[in-house]
Amino acid sequence: MQTTTLTDQVSRQLADDIGRGHYAVGEKLPSGRALAERYGVSAAVIREATERLRAQGLVRSRQGSGCTVIARSSAQGFQVALEAGRDHRALGAVYELRMDLEAGAAALAAERRDAGDLQAMRAALSALARHQEDPLLGAEHDVGFHLAVAAATHNPHYQRLLQYLNQQLRQAVDAARANTARQPGLADSVLAEHIAIYDAIEAGRPEAARQAARGHLRNAAARLQLNFPFTD
Repeated sequence: MQTTTLTDQVSRQLADDIGRGHYAVGEKLPSGRALAERYGVSAAVIREATERLRAQGLVRSRQGSGCTVIARSSAQGFQVALEAGRDHRALGAVYELRMDLEAGAAALAAERRDAGDLQAMRAALSALARHQEDPLLGAEHDVGFHLAVAAATHNPHYQRLLQYLNQQLRQAVDAARANTARQPGLADSVLAEHIAIYDAIEAGRPEAARQAARGHLRNAAARLQLNFPFTD
């Protein structure tokens, strides 16, 4: 039986409130702290819940200005079922998609990155190195690095799609990180995979970046015991 997470519950409650007009289109949602108090959850849960609303096309978020409601009903575009993070076959299929998308993003990043992009990637790698033994913080900075690579494509569609996929698969990333923390030396190998992607991007080598990203995600899938092709 599948369990419902706090993020599932809060994102559903927020979406229902928006649908009923409790938060009107054009209105800003309350601050993260206020929402955390209202729903009795942590700020991290609120961040994940509002990110799901953003991916569904219900809100728009901007750094420093919070979330603004932009629609009362979810966009009917591409979506990944929440169960993908918990179902072996569904998770495998999304990892296969993510592998090619992120490999392509890494190649583009190697061609288009600027000094700010490289600085953002280095900051994510530095944070990942400091917290690689911590499953929760490690997952946070792992996702942050991949999003920094996506931003370096300077293609907003890559950024939005990969941000959405990473958010939907956050539970799987958390699981992979927890598994990594239990195996001596594995965290160093995972960090080295990320560094290899960065080195190729910094050097402006698109094909090397593509292969490094593809290899990293294939290894990540293996750490989750997902096989190619994906079967039950």
